[in-house]
Amino acid sequence: MKQIANLLFEARMLKDLIRSGYAFLGSGKESIAEHSFITAFICFAMAKMDADINSEKLVTMALIHDIAEARTGDFNYVEKKYSTVDEAKAVSHLIKHISFGNDIKNLIDEFNSGETKEAKLAKDADQISLILELKKLDDTGAKGLEKWFSDVLQRLETDMGKQMAQSIMETRWNEWLLNDGSE
Repeated sequence: MKQIANLLFEARMLKDLIRSGYAFLGSGKESIAEHSFITAFICFAMAKMDADINSEKLVTMALIHDIAEARTGDFNYVEKKYSTVDEAKAVSHLIKHISFGNDIKNLIDEFNSGETKEAKLAKDADQISLILELKKLDDTGAKGLEKWFSDVLQRLETDMGKQMAQSIMETRWNEWLLNDGSE
């Protein structure tokens, strides 16, 4: 149980680590744990819309896709131009004494390869998480988001991801509150 406690403390560390890309955006702030939660929730919704999806795999993949960042930090696109992260080493150290460690590694590897239906959806959910943040910032008056939207929307691969993103773009971030659930 000591190794499980250590794993849980490591995952909990993601609450304290801020995603670094927002510094370049000029507004917004999000921890890696917040990002992982909403990405997993997006995957939960995706799994409910397609019965052929392995929902456990998809949601779990989203939940742990950035777990290595507890050790490596969150490298944004600028930092990646000048530094490299050894995610494989971080994951191997993270899972070393965990009986289900290979399950974690395999899901991260599958996510990174982006070849399976679940991996493609999880990658889209990862981008949709950012789209949600950008849309809220846009709706609340942040400037200069056009290029960000363009870049992120182009990364989407699946029809479901593209449809979800389109609907998000057409919906005000707080519409759910303003309609009082009476749609």
